[in-house]
Amino acid sequence: MTGETDPRNPSDIDRAGIGAHEQAAGAGRGAATPTVWVTLQAQDAEALIIYLTESFGFRLTARHDDGDTVAHAELLWPEGAGGLMLGSYREGREWSRRPGTAGTYVVVQDVDALHERAQRAGAEVVSPLVDTDYGSREFTVKDPEGNLWSFGTYAGVPMP
Repeated sequence: MTGETDPRNPSDIDRAGIGAHEQAAGAGRGAATPTVWVTLQAQDAEALIIYLTESFGFRLTARHDDGDTVAHAELLWPEGAGGLMLGSYREGREWSRRPGTAGTYVVVQDVDALHERAQRAGAEVVSPLVDTDYGSREFTVKDPEGNLWSFGTYAGVPMP
């Protein structure tokens, strides 16, 4: 648990947004407000929110429920300007995406510490922590919905 948000309680959403530390971490990679969002749908969106906040430290910043389903939730990555939107899967809707089919890469400053946190949280590691030939240190997990999440130090080629 990050201590900043209790993902089990929608009224306890981190409404402060990203703080100065997180903005500084994202400096040089664009504005602190995300401009690219990963989007997911989940059979159990509540459980996926809990998994992502507790296992990796994503910050729940918005949540809108529709009865017993999550209509829309937003989670931010605390080390930069990345964001994730997710909601409950509803087959046949215009924006329906089959749960468990996504793959996402997240840049991490301390991948070893995050790997330890993920293991303590019981995350299913599908690729162990390794040093790659392209200069990254990374690992991959599968979330409860079947999506793959890679966390690593490779930040990509800087924008010209």
